[in-house]
Amino acid sequence: MSVPTTPSQTVGPYFSIGFSWLDRSDLAEGATEGTRVTLWGRVLDGADQPVPDAVLEIWQADAQGRYAHPDDVGELATGSKFFGFGRVPVKDTGEFSFTTIKPGRVAGPDGRLQAPHLVVSVFMRGLLRRLVTRIYFPEDPANETDSALTLVPSHRRRTLIAQAGAGDKETLVWDVHLQGKEETVFFE
Repeated sequence: MSVPTTPSQTVGPYFSIGFSWLDRSDLAEGATEGTRVTLWGRVLDGADQPVPDAVLEIWQADAQGRYAHPDDVGELATGSKFFGFGRVPVKDTGEFSFTTIKPGRVAGPDGRLQAPHLVVSVFMRGLLRRLVTRIYFPEDPANETDSALTLVPSHRRRTLIAQAGAGDKETLVWDVHLQGKEETVFFE
């Protein structure tokens, strides 16, 4: 007997169908201000094995803390064509990299300024809902008072803070651990 699959059973991966125009590894393109950084990392499963079919979506503010979105009441820097959004598929080795600018601080739900961060959604085969997390910047003093970061137990915060690359301040390393003792903190 054969039963047709339901939409909830056909997860994919279908990331490339109609979405390839969003693939963007240089999120800094169009920015007129800000410090450029390259983030490199891996997406790993609970056994520290690479996940070859994940896609990361990154959303961020510009260097002044403004989003390229009609609901943001501020204005982007003059002449800026900063998009603030991109999708980065991982390689077969689970590795990804993208270049962006360090964002400015944005107001949180309580009106207090948040530490500079990138919002990251993780999509992959087998996930019915995306995983949402953040990347914070190392040694930023605002990390100490960020409203979301301070909700995370102190011993788990390191999973959200990128690390400086070997001898290079413009390169940061941040891995996504889907499970296990090093599991990245994900938000609902």
